[in-house]
Amino acid sequence: MSYPNLEAEMNRYGITAKQIANYLGRGGNTVSAWMNGAEAAFPIMKAKMVRDHFFPNNTLDYLFSEVPLPPEVVTDTPGAVA
Repeated sequence: MSYPNLEAEMNRYGITAKQIANYLGRGGNTVSAWMNGAEAAFPIMKAKMVRDHFFPNNTLDYLFSEVPLPPEVVTDTPGAVA
């Protein structure tokens, strides 16, 4: 996966790629291709939709980083230690 932090959060909360695809109104193959970087990067507007709906306490920079990062460093949670 091109987005290890997104994968980690999906696993943490039991969110599947199919659920994301259904929410975005896209096919599973399209979303899988975005997530794997097979054809194109995740479109920014779709990435924002995923973050806002499924992971509102995480930043886009964290979720869609290609480098694994600890979530406590980049969360938007008020009072979080950076």
